[in-house]
Amino acid sequence: MVTEEAVRAALTDVIDPELRDNVVELGMVRRVEVEADGAVDVTLSLTTAGCPLRAQLQQDTKARVAAVPGVTDVRVHFGEMTAEQKRQLMERARWKAREREVPTDIPVTARVIAVSSGKGGVGKSSVTANLAAALARRGSTVGVLDADIGGFSIPRMLGMEGRVRAEERKIVPLEKSVGDGLLKVVSMGSVEGAEEDQAVMLRGLMLNRAVQHFLEDVRWGELDYLLVDMPPGTSDIQMGLARMMPRAEVLIVTTPAPAAAAVAARAADMARKGYLRVLGVVENMSAFVCEHGTAYPLFGEGGGERLAAQVGVPLLAQIPLEPGGPAPESFAALAERIAEETVPMAGCTVRLAEVLAGS
Repeated sequence: MVTEEAVRAALTDVIDPELRDNVVELGMVRRVEVEADGAVDVTLSLTTAGCPLRAQLQQDTKARVAAVPGVTDVRVHFGEMTAEQKRQLMERARWKAREREVPTDIPVTARVIAVSSGKGGVGKSSVTANLAAALARRGSTVGVLDADIGGFSIPRMLGMEGRVRAEERKIVPLEKSVGDGLLKVVSMGSVEGAEEDQAVMLRGLMLNRAVQHFLEDVRWGELDYLLVDMPPGTSDIQMGLARMMPRAEVLIVTTPAPAAAAVAARAADMARKGYLRVLGVVENMSAFVCEHGTAYPLFGEGGGERLAAQVGVPLLAQIPLEPGGPAPESFAALAERIAEETVPMAGCTVRLAEVLAGS
């Protein structure tokens, strides 16, 4: 039997990306109705009837509630907040605004996507590099921040040599044209003195400070996207990013293996505990496709689908092992899907925290 409490618990994972809080705590859930057959009606109150975040909130609400055991259908309805509800929302936004993201040169219009995994060895960095290149081929300017300080690999994967330089106390990223677009890369591997065969000896706080340095002290310039290649697991850097870049979305990478998918669920859980939106799941190493077109699932099957269902987000792509043929096509399709899901940056609650912070 589906309960209202279970539905409301699921709704705490639906995050307003601008106010960095869940719709339950923000007082946006007006009504939850559960029918005997498992169908659920959820009514959300928006600050304005024409809120541009409406489609995203509807998608996230359906996905999270549908993941509740026993739910057979999800219908989302919208209403508009009363003046008193808006006042309470503004008070909470003012409180949240006290912990604003660190000042950076990253444009507010740039979409920040952290590519994460629960464990190493699932191809997270290769997904980051290939997705960045695929977005650039579409004509976008894509920044790549290699936040895997001790295990950096992005410069080699993208074929970018050389060292970053400083201009007026700011780091200037390495640049490379790809298709009609441009890549801008900052990595520990592009810093003078860092070598691929030498260990980076930094403790947790210093690792966080290194990532903060790459965010605050880099002249990123114009960007359409910033992809952050996260270190594997759930540790200081993941918590630090949630604090420093609260508008980031998280893309979870796993392999088809059940064990890898189970561990990857922790990365999604940590993202939501940091009030970050989980964008979706990418299943890497899905199958080996031979020259005759036959697919061989060397690492098992179904891990990505199970993880996406468990977390309540879409399975955005299944990337085959074969480096040519289907793999580039899969990354191109993933880039297109992400590009089409434009997160609106105007209207509704957008900038509310900033406005309140300055008031």
